[in-house]
Order: sequence, then C-alpha cells, then structure tokens
Amino acid sequence: MNKIFLFVPLILVMLISIFCLVFLLQGKDPSKPPSALLYKNLPDFDIINLFDDADVISNKDLKGRIMLINFFASWCSPCKVEHPLFFEIKKKYPNILLIGIDYKDKQEEAINYLNTMGNPYDYVGMDNKGLIGLELGVFGLPETFIVNSKGIITYKHLGPLTKKIITNEFAPFIQ
Repeated sequence: MNKIFLFVPLILVMLISIFCLVFLLQGKDPSKPPSALLYKNLPDFDIINLFDDADVISNKDLKGRIMLINFFASWCSPCKVEHPLFFEIKKKYPNILLIGIDYKDKQEEAINYLNTMGNPYDYVGMDNKGLIGLELGVFGLPETFIVNSKGIITYKHLGPLTKKIITNEFAPFIQ
C-alpha cells in the first residue's frame, strides 16, 4: 500500500505535463484572452461626450461606418505609449470613425490628458462606472475593438497597439 503513495507525485507531474502539452499544441496565446463578443453585434449603449455632458450618442447612431473603439484612461501608462499611433491611424485610414472611451477616470483628468497629448478621436465618451466596458468584456487598459459597418465586432486587442500589430493584425479589418 505504501508503494502506491510513491507513485502519486509521479502521476501528478505526468497529468500536469499532459495538460501543458495539450495547451501548447492548441496554439492558444495566454496574452490574448478569448472574447465572447467577437463576430457578434456591438452591444447597445449610450455614451456621454467627455467634453459636453449634454451630447449623448448611441452605438446605433454610429452604424454604417467602420469604427475603432479604444478604451483608455489618463492614469494608464500603456495608453500613453500607444496614443500617438491613433494620429497615424486617423491619417492613414480616414474612413474609420475613431471612438475613444475614457474608462473609470475623472473627467477633468481625461480632458487634461487629451489636451496635453492631443485628441485623435472623432468622438470621446466617458465610462466612469465601467458599464460599457463591462458590456464589451474589457479586461484591462488599453483595449481596442474594430467594428465593421454592420455593427459587428471583428477584432479585439488587449494591451497597447504597436505599428507591427496595426500592420499585421489590424489592417485587414479596416480596409
């Protein structure tokens, strides 16, 4: 009976190894968590303009155009790294509607951030309570979505964008 207990650690190591091997063979990238909304309709939401509390738009108002939706915050360091790229995106892809959503941030600080760094967005909304982010399954900041002209989410990127990501992953969805 005692000899059986000697094999328990070996069996556990083998099970863990098999699990890891299966995970690696599936080709899943742990830095890219799956999105339940990918290839589904953008959830309904109303968003208040960061610069004008009286200006509210709905995602239904935006249908018919390709949209890039970027969740950012003034306190987010990676957001500051990717921020200049949105000016390049706006210049290179003028047909895209760039929407910035200030996520769980103070309005004054977000306005200061955009006044300092520049505002590449066509529309900037506030998501102070994180409800829109919750609807879209935002994991962390920055997070970027591409929505096609039919209102379907076709791409999601978690983390800061880079030129390489824009060229290799993102460009096919915005042509």
